[in-house]
Amino acid sequence: MILIRKAAAADADIISRFQVQMARETENIELDTRVVAKGVSAVFADPHKGCYYVAEIEGVIAGSLLTTKEWSDWRNCSMVWIQSVYVVPAYRQRGVFSRLYGHIRQRVENEPDLGGIRLYVEKANKKARSTYSRLGMVISHYRMFEWIPGN
Repeated sequence: MILIRKAAAADADIISRFQVQMARETENIELDTRVVAKGVSAVFADPHKGCYYVAEIEGVIAGSLLTTKEWSDWRNCSMVWIQSVYVVPAYRQRGVFSRLYGHIRQRVENEPDLGGIRLYVEKANKKARSTYSRLGMVISHYRMFEWIPGN
């Protein structure tokens, strides 16, 4: 059985490790573990930044994700962004992300101030794109642009 729960500050270390591993796996990037740990801890210190959720199987954290909100003046509500998704390799293909996503989707369906769910996906990550499509998400007509100092 997969249990979904809001993450607690005591989960920060494992969530930080998940983020370092995710960057390594998906983008071949080595993140500074101290910076990531501070970033994860910042979410627990200030709930306005976001909220982590974890999936547990038999008491083991098998995956996690972060949700943040973006105000939409077009819809007069907030859009929920799913970020920082990670599922431990041994637990992949067992419904972990589907359960996490279902939990977030249920929140959006039940809270009138939430208007939908969005997420980024690395364009070459075919498995993730297939999973998101299977769960009923569609490819947006938007493209993302960014500017990051030093990049």
